Amino acid sequence: MSVSVIGAGAFGTALAISLAGRGPVCLWARSKDHAKAMQAARENISRLPGHALPETLSVTADMGVATENHTLLLAVPMQNLRDLLIEHAGALAGKTLVACCKGIELSTGLGPVEVIRQTRPDARPALLTGPSFAHDIAAGLPTALTLACADADLGKALQQSLNTANLRLYRSTDTTGAELGGALKNVIAIACGAVIGAGLGESARAALMTRGYAEMQRMALALGARAETLAGLSGFGDLALTCTSEGSRNYRLGLSLGRGGGFDPDVTVEGAATARAVATKARQMQLDMPITACVVALLDGKLTLDAAMTALLTRPLKEE
Repeated sequence: MSVSVIGAGAFGTALAISLAGRGPVCLWARSKDHAKAMQAARENISRLPGHALPETLSVTADMGVATENHTLLLAVPMQNLRDLLIEHAGALAGKTLVACCKGIELSTGLGPVEVIRQTRPDARPALLTGPSFAHDIAAGLPTALTLACADADLGKALQQSLNTANLRLYRSTDTTGAELGGALKNVIAIACGAVIGAGLGESARAALMTRGYAEMQRMALALGARAETLAGLSGFGDLALTCTSEGSRNYRLGLSLGRGGGFDPDVTVEGAATARAVATKARQMQLDMPITACVVALLDGKLTLDAAMTALLTRPLKEE
């Protein structure tokens, strides 16, 4: 199965490097200058330095060239996904589109698979998600991911074609659960980073992760996801990674909030927009999601960390 990766950020480049171990892969960059620089240096110096591009990996800024392949991995930020799908509607028509972004669209409250279904109903959508950092994947270090696809036969085919020497794929038909696991854990990672940044300790982080996982399940199950999906790689697995490592941009944003410092506005942090989208959706669904609400208030400067902790710790006592 021929494959292209759409999006030459760190994660898209890492996926392309891993997949190129199986055979030819095309990596699409939005900028012509970026594409030329990668081809010349055989490295993505600006986004993923230190990792050579294999000979089987070609780089282009021509979407027509990239979409000569039938299976396209969409490694673009969640909030940019819709614009990409609309801008290149003709080239993407009828393709197998595998979303590799994690988040909830701020304007609609939809996840990546649902955005694909809405904007490209002629395409065959899927989702690749789970515990994974770009630098680990590019270095050939092992991890396991969830490949979620409502079409079971397509899911099996994608599992075979996208599995690599260092990426072990597990299959699921629960796209809702996989979408929400990958999105909601980013919100909890911001909260956990804030706890550590403020010096509140490892025990507090563990408690927040656990209660955050309960929030993730609360919303996901209400939207029809399966509990076992949230307990898997796309939920619990990704939660464990992003809440404990400075390799996570969401966690680093939380650290800066906890320390009272600034954060580079040019760094894409999916959890910030997702937190706001989830808080809105929770209100509409009348779901109690106090950690998410506190994260939004912290991001908007409406609540101090001390006040957020007080609000969480003084909630009515209840059974677990």
